[in-house]
Amino acid sequence: MADAPLHVLRDLADVASGGGDLDRVAPAFLQALVRGGFAAPVLLISDAVRMEVAVVAAQGASGQRVRWSFGEGVAGRVAVSDAPTIVPRISEDPRVEPGMRPDRARIFVPVRWRRRVLGVLVADHEPGPPDELASAQSLLQVAAALVAPAMAERVAARGASVGRRRGAPASGPMIGSSKGMRRVVNLVEQVGPSDTTVLLRGESGTGKELVADAVHRASARSRAPFIKVNCAALPDTIIESELFGHERGAFTGAVQQRKGRFELAHGGTLFLDEIGDLSPQTQIKLLRVLQQRTFERVGGNRTVSVDVRVITATSRDLESMMEDGSFRADLYYRLNVFPIHLPALRERKADILLLADHFVERFNKRHGRAVRRISTGAIDLLVAYHWPGNVRELENNIERAVLVAQDDVLHGHHLPPSLQTAESSGTVPEEDLQVRLDALEHELIVDALKSARGNLARAARQLGITERIMGLRVRKHGIEARRFKPRR
Repeated sequence: MADAPLHVLRDLADVASGGGDLDRVAPAFLQALVRGGFAAPVLLISDAVRMEVAVVAAQGASGQRVRWSFGEGVAGRVAVSDAPTIVPRISEDPRVEPGMRPDRARIFVPVRWRRRVLGVLVADHEPGPPDELASAQSLLQVAAALVAPAMAERVAARGASVGRRRGAPASGPMIGSSKGMRRVVNLVEQVGPSDTTVLLRGESGTGKELVADAVHRASARSRAPFIKVNCAALPDTIIESELFGHERGAFTGAVQQRKGRFELAHGGTLFLDEIGDLSPQTQIKLLRVLQQRTFERVGGNRTVSVDVRVITATSRDLESMMEDGSFRADLYYRLNVFPIHLPALRERKADILLLADHFVERFNKRHGRAVRRISTGAIDLLVAYHWPGNVRELENNIERAVLVAQDDVLHGHHLPPSLQTAESSGTVPEEDLQVRLDALEHELIVDALKSARGNLARAARQLGITERIMGLRVRKHGIEARRFKPRR
């Protein structure tokens, strides 16, 4: 393919200069790549709401899949990571479909437009040395840049914000193929184009901020600001000023007028995380803004009007809070227009490996590592764990594992001790149940005596047993209570 680049680029430029719809441009583009020595080229477009990349045009690639979830396979990973990828030999990489010629190399490059990833361009190539494949990748990247304007028109025409910005928040797109996540994606797709108020429910760490961002990007406000406020992170003394702003001299330290988050989000979306932590006074003012779309800055008397879509989230039981009076019922019903429940990670086990692969790719890039796969033992540990911290805990554990990995494989021993099982850590107990119960009882009695400074009666009360039973247990285990008494 030594002489190919020039005439391939000329053909591609001719197609691009003609303009037109993607359905017309894409086939001509792929045909030019075939004439230039590539095989079975495929063009995929990203959909951030459905969390997938899907084929829009293909040449000689019949029988292959037509869509991949974000993070799934190489195509799904490139759509997420924005990193070109070369598979030197298809037959030796289980992440890709064999195709008609499994002995070929396969090249994946992102299609970017104004720093957003709109899709992925894929093509097979004859296997060769690394520099030859790198040259082919460069040519394919030029082709992706030439087809990007037509793809951008398709994205704009369907009215959805697709793909993600380079250097976007680390959370990236929503990832998951489980039933629970598919339900979340469908709800986001339904409510996104409207201005309806959304309430996100779920445990801490399930990705509520990520879903709020997806709702914003799927709306007509996607080009306007997306402002985030964590209500639990701000003390009651400043939360009102943060939300509504203040006038100069409103309080000590207010040396100039300051706009609040509602004003900053004008025309866009305001995301209020942990809404259940708002004080009753702030709840009243928030309710007024939601009903009238007006407010006054702290220390001011001028009414400010705003056009803002509000998305809220909470990990707390708002219904119980209404019963005990800590959360206003009228505000709850105003926020709970379109609720979306985010499942805990333990309820979506099928997504754990997709998420783990995504995090490995991200932290490889961030920390300059080269982990290529997760071992079977590590996979077993990840799937078996109950993940009380949900996706956030998985993300943190994968980052740690990537940093401590010594080679290109992430093994089970790279994961923290909290994920280890007795078998994987070599700590399977050899004692029978009674021996282990006696050991536990001994430990509890010693702890109680330490706390009670050797006073048997006080230690017995701590353990909820009588002083007589306490004495029997002390004699059974040969514990000297007097050694826990303070020395004079």
